[in-house]
Amino acid sequence: MHAKQPGAYTQATSLDELQDNLREVIELCLEELDPDELENLSEFIGFRQISVAV
Repeated sequence: MHAKQPGAYTQATSLDELQDNLREVIELCLEELDPDELENLSEFIGFRQISVAV
């Protein structure tokens, strides 16, 4: 994310629900940025961390 929003966290019962929740939280974080900050955002592809109980 951006320096003002160092990270976003959410949870879900499925990967599809998780993706929807992440999209929503990222949109909320982006709403907090002013136009100059939005214009200067670098391109970010993303990553996904998955934990598996053994």
